[in-house]
Amino acid sequence: MPGRPDDYEVLLTIGAGSYGKCRKVRRKADGKILVWKELDYGAMTESEKQMLVSEVNLLRELRHPNIVRYYDRIIDRSSTTLYIVMEYCDGGDLASLIAKCAKERHFLDESFVLRVLTQLTLALKECHRRSDGGVTVHRDLKPANVFLDSKQNVKLGDFGLARILHHDTSFATTFVGTPYYMSPEQMNYMSYNEKSDIWSLGCLVYELCALSPPFTAYNQKELAEKIREGRFRRIPYRYSDELNDLLKEMLNVKDYCRPSVEDILQHPLIEDVVTEEQKQNFERRGLRPWVPERLQFSDVAVHELKRKEQQLQEREQAIKEREHRLEQRERELCVRERLAEDKLARAENLMKRCSFQKQQPQPKPQPQPEVTCVEGP
Repeated sequence: MPGRPDDYEVLLTIGAGSYGKCRKVRRKADGKILVWKELDYGAMTESEKQMLVSEVNLLRELRHPNIVRYYDRIIDRSSTTLYIVMEYCDGGDLASLIAKCAKERHFLDESFVLRVLTQLTLALKECHRRSDGGVTVHRDLKPANVFLDSKQNVKLGDFGLARILHHDTSFATTFVGTPYYMSPEQMNYMSYNEKSDIWSLGCLVYELCALSPPFTAYNQKELAEKIREGRFRRIPYRYSDELNDLLKEMLNVKDYCRPSVEDILQHPLIEDVVTEEQKQNFERRGLRPWVPERLQFSDVAVHELKRKEQQLQEREQAIKEREHRLEQRERELCVRERLAEDKLARAENLMKRCSFQKQQPQPKPQPQPEVTCVEGP
């Protein structure tokens, strides 16, 4: 049964925006600290209401330790206000953490960066690989939408711009999101899928390292050009080459060249972190005794590697056969070329001989001596 606003005690206002206000509240029944979003839907357009309903439905369905948990929704029709009650993250957000580090000129440890990368990738896996076969593209992944709890675990939130794609070949086309973290295909008003989230995640992790986004500009036009080009500086050298290389893969301007969430989770750089996070996640959920999912991944990975290896071998064999045919054809062409050259040489020699003979003067015929027959005695 849905709750009522009177079931909660408002403690303070955390923030406010065009959508409404976000307040820290205490649930009176058990004293649990939560937050709610107050959204006045009275003046909303139909599309805005649809976006609101979409966010609520997504929050209800997405259950993961690294996604802000949904608790309840309260509709107050008298004030046309919708209250979305969610998990409270008392560690702030990554945007505040990055700003603090930049102000203090303090870089984050790579171990923390890898942990954030792992936890957010696990959260995106929950979105991109839904049990009903759909794909949820967050579309606005940025530091301000990633929250921290008291143990510095990250929680992905603000699914207001998310969109469900019901097939992995489906694409969204709406121009939404924050420009600094938008993918080239979004900037080009092209169709996009979950690989746009991978780009945004790469931008976010880059900013955790460099304390500034990979692409900056004075105006949106210049920013769009830089994003389309996809050139950016290396992260500070205090961070490993492996991390820098992974970010270059995630920030590839060609979306089909970017890694999937599974590719990232199987990367050697974070495989140990993935194992530990999955262990803790299973223990938090209390679903079943934890079995290292890395072993499950390895079976899938081995099968996938064998399949790719077979494809590569077949492709290599096809290339060899094609090269053999080309070499054979080249030899045939060489033989034909030599025969043609020989014929041409013979023809030229014959023409020269004919020309020489024509130029030689013909000898005049010599007069034959007269023969006189003498009769004998």
